[in-house]
Amino acid sequence: MSQARWRTAITDHVNHEPYLRGYRLVDLVGRHSFAEVAYLTLKGELPTPAQARMLDAMLVAVIDHGIAVPSVVADRVVISGGNPLHVGVAAGILTFGEAHGGAIETAARILQETAAQEGDVADLARERVAQARAQKERLAGFGHRYYKEADPRTARMFTIAREEQFYGRHCALAEAMAAELKAQTGRSLVLNVDGAIAAIISDMGFDWRLGKGFFIMGRVVGLIAHGFEELTRERPFRRLSADEIAYDGPPPRA
Repeated sequence: MSQARWRTAITDHVNHEPYLRGYRLVDLVGRHSFAEVAYLTLKGELPTPAQARMLDAMLVAVIDHGIAVPSVVADRVVISGGNPLHVGVAAGILTFGEAHGGAIETAARILQETAAQEGDVADLARERVAQARAQKERLAGFGHRYYKEADPRTARMFTIAREEQFYGRHCALAEAMAAELKAQTGRSLVLNVDGAIAAIISDMGFDWRLGKGFFIMGRVVGLIAHGFEELTRERPFRRLSADEIAYDGPPPRA
């Protein structure tokens, strides 16, 4: 057995040429899309056309959501301080947490743990929502600041999931939980894009610990675009304006 300190089943070099999951990299170039090779890199095998279309749809769904979100604000502010593009993009990625982009991982874990239990999806959803309410737990993947009745990205992705036969037990559970949240709380906490992606990747057989990775893969393109725009269109040294600041500390004193 090899005593190498670093092991990987992802990439290798043969005669100084890179190989990815056993495939010669230059043979993949021009023959397979980015989504297809991303799937290969993550799962170890090239996807079917259905798997490639589904992954591509999820990456497009999270590519950007406006200038006001934490990752874009961080990206542009850091660049405005005089830093290059990659530093701003890295700063944007570092904002991904439970409130922004990180919910896919938590939602996928909840869905995979719940769906693994025996029982009808509707009963499992009812019990899981009741448990969350009793423990004052916020269920990741549900609710949205702007979308109150339905997240259009969720609807579109579930349409594709049904077309490509990836709408399974996890997707059904996610929609049942959204219905239960409304029934038990009286509030419409929609299944958002994070929850939808969590459900779909679960039905595609991805480990929940890859959840944040799907958001990063899609959103980094938006961060690059915003960072480049900041570099080329805006003056450096952004700062808050006076009407955005409210001091509420002690008055001047000796």
